[in-house]
Amino acid sequence: MSASPRPSTPASPRPSTKASPRPSTPALELLARGAAIPAHPLALHADGTFDERRQRALTRYYLASGAGGAAVAVHTTQFEIREPGVGLLRPVLELAAETIDAEAGRPFVKVAGACGYTAQAVSEATTAAELGYDAVLLSPAVPGADEKGLLERARAVGEVLPVIGFYLQEAVGGRYLSPGFWSAFTDLPNTAAVKIAPFDRYRTADVVRAVSAADRAGEVALYTGNDDDIIGDLLTPYGTADGPRRWFAGGLLGQWAVWTSSAVTLLEDVRLARAGDHDAMVRCLARRTELTDANSAVFDVRNAFRGCIAGVHEVLRRQGLLANIRCLDPAETLSPGQAEEITRVASAYPWLTDDAFVAEHLDAWLS
Repeated sequence: MSASPRPSTPASPRPSTKASPRPSTPALELLARGAAIPAHPLALHADGTFDERRQRALTRYYLASGAGGAAVAVHTTQFEIREPGVGLLRPVLELAAETIDAEAGRPFVKVAGACGYTAQAVSEATTAAELGYDAVLLSPAVPGADEKGLLERARAVGEVLPVIGFYLQEAVGGRYLSPGFWSAFTDLPNTAAVKIAPFDRYRTADVVRAVSAADRAGEVALYTGNDDDIIGDLLTPYGTADGPRRWFAGGLLGQWAVWTSSAVTLLEDVRLARAGDHDAMVRCLARRTELTDANSAVFDVRNAFRGCIAGVHEVLRRQGLLANIRCLDPAETLSPGQAEEITRVASAYPWLTDDAFVAEHLDAWLS
């Protein structure tokens, strides 16, 4: 079965499915409660070959930071790892899983990205399942597929591993998906969460309402991927017509691939604020626009996100976690002025950075 190459149409009838819900696990329970989940970058040597030592150090950094999981083989990891001439999909997934399994000592959500039409996505999910991953973040970038085809693909992948839906912004390959699609997606028996990342307030609200209207609404967690307003998403309760208010449980974010221990502290502050802590609420509101400003620098918003992966790499390079900012495409690099912007935001918002934390542990992570 493959996602059909037809024009996109609204998904109105909810598809029946033969699959049964997969049993819960400590990692999936953590995903449901909410966690800070960074999108894992790719460490390369200067010649473009895989730098396993620094790749392992990055995973150790996320573990030590207190993150609740990591998403591997996603956009921040570079989709090109799947290309035949690169061949890094399985090695990258395997190294992260081995490091987590050996060193986490606690529930930790291992999320694997999956791409392509149904056969490819199922194959990638199968590889992830073999390596002990907990869930699949399913890319919506499937050229020519309509919403019915995307639902069929998600159902097929869900027979292998629980699925996290992904509403991706159009600037980096996403597309409009209707509220009907998201209600139907939520009702698939093995949907565990939905990552909402259209970088658009209207579409974000559409998806929250659509998920909330689904029969399985209470079983599917909401995660923000809107790096442009992380704190705004996490602090906002969404009213629903027939049920309780909905909150974003956590974030699965490229922004949280950097300064991760500070991101974990921020999520803890958000939870205090949502529980009624006035001082925590004031801190979070003050930091809302500051984090958006920082993301603008790291993700290279001024240049239509061309340097977003290189910007993540640059922060990690300055901390010593990466040796360089090399991407698989050597032409993918920082935009003019982007390095200066990263310097500006790191200096302006000292609460945001975790350089001292990294410096204290770097030698151990690189060992």
